[in-house]
Amino acid sequence: MIHGLLALSLVISGAPATGARTGAQARVDCAKVKCIALTFDDGPGKQTPALLDVLRKEKVKATFFLMGKRVERHPAIARRAAAEGHALGNHTYGHPSLPSLLDDEILDELGVTQAIIREKTGKRVTMFRPPYGHTDDRVLRVAGEQGLAQVMWTGTTLDWDLRDTARIRSAVLRLARRDGVILLHDTVPETVKAMPSIVKELRKRGYHLVTVPALLGGERLEPGVSYP
Repeated sequence: MIHGLLALSLVISGAPATGARTGAQARVDCAKVKCIALTFDDGPGKQTPALLDVLRKEKVKATFFLMGKRVERHPAIARRAAAEGHALGNHTYGHPSLPSLLDDEILDELGVTQAIIREKTGKRVTMFRPPYGHTDDRVLRVAGEQGLAQVMWTGTTLDWDLRDTARIRSAVLRLARRDGVILLHDTVPETVKAMPSIVKELRKRGYHLVTVPALLGGERLEPGVSYP
């Protein structure tokens, strides 16, 4: 299946996604105000719609790094995230450790996911996040050849291990800082349950919750470059 879709992926260009620059989000200038980006890996999944409900109610945007096989399984959820102005990124097709793969295998994992996201959402993503944070210069080069910038994080909650609403909330608030990029997972039910309280407290502390592109000034991320 992966090789069958690879040809389609190679024609996808690195045009910037438009979601992060729509509505109120486009008016946030993170050079002048205190911003933070909440990012969610491994979806879409069964918990994602509830998270999207929270984000829509609170009128905030987030960034979702999507797995290709889960976009195939839940295309309507991926389309909804895109339609509601959240930024989308590539999190590979099957979540392997990319440095352990050959160049062609890395190309498959990223390229096929590019094609699937484009087919299911209409969006050309320009960001990827390596599973487990495993990366090296070779991974970055292959990704750059496909028009992808690498997006890491300034803090990870380890919510997949904590599995406790109060501890996940505490982790986010402990890691929060200006221009921070926080790693969470929309596949963890306790993370979704903690989100209303997290958003409320971050706003109380003066943060604007934005997408990664908005955090970085709303400009196109450079392919083959690692952020933040």
